[in-house]
Amino acid sequence: MAAIGHIVERTSSGEVLSRAQMRARLIPDCMVEAKRIANTVISGWHGRRKRGIGENFWQFRPYSDGESLSRIDWRRSARDDHTYVRDREWEAAHTIWLWADLSPSMMYKSKFGAVSKESRALVLMLALAEILARSGERIGCPGVMEPVSARNAAERLAAALMHTPLSGGLPQTGMIRAVSDLVLIGDFLDPVDTIMARLAPLARRGMRGHIVEIADPAEESFPYAGRTEFTDPETGEKLTAGRAEIVGDDYRRAYIARRDSLGETLRHLGWTFTPHRTDHLASEALVAVHMYLSGMPGRATHGGQL
Repeated sequence: MAAIGHIVERTSSGEVLSRAQMRARLIPDCMVEAKRIANTVISGWHGRRKRGIGENFWQFRPYSDGESLSRIDWRRSARDDHTYVRDREWEAAHTIWLWADLSPSMMYKSKFGAVSKESRALVLMLALAEILARSGERIGCPGVMEPVSARNAAERLAAALMHTPLSGGLPQTGMIRAVSDLVLIGDFLDPVDTIMARLAPLARRGMRGHIVEIADPAEESFPYAGRTEFTDPETGEKLTAGRAEIVGDDYRRAYIARRDSLGETLRHLGWTFTPHRTDHLASEALVAVHMYLSGMPGRATHGGQL
């Protein structure tokens, strides 16, 4: 039978950036209208805009007995019969580390997928950088770019990737502080125990994690029939099945069981898990992670049902 999938060439970060910016603009307007998100458009997604020590004006409020007279805004108070205090905004930009796993298995694309898993992972990572930077957060990429707080953080990340490409597997995290968020994007096809051996220590350090599992639709549905040759993109090993359809049901059950086990284990750690398929809009996964980073318990966008 004709080939269903193939290994693609790596996607350049410059090409993917423009697509990521387009995806970032697809966040529905209703998301911006939600109170917790609207309050964080400038200072971050995490609801930390409040009165405190900072440089930016926050609000006028009535003067209370006992407060320092130096805080009174006399110009505003002169407009009516009340005395007003000028409050400043407490600013606490958050640090969010973004990482996309570019292992050889991520280069896979079937005829059912819109793009390769690698391309989708890069789009999501840079789209998140675009939105987070717009909100004033600090964006970093382990081993690639130190955290920066800048409107052009996505462009800077794309440029950094051109000089220090992402490697396969999970990143080194020794430089990440416990108060940070870590967004990991990949296919996570390793055994669950192997994955959790790397992630559980991060959770114990107090790190907040968000896992986005990228899947090609052929990996879920197993649309193979007849004599089929399978090649492991990581090792190059080959397996030939005389009648591939015979193992289809067992494969699908095992695939879903692995995903469910990974998701459940991550949730026990307090981390979030978002499955996503490459035949779905990238904005679906973007909205799900947006909700989690905003501290809103929205439902994850699942990659589809078998």
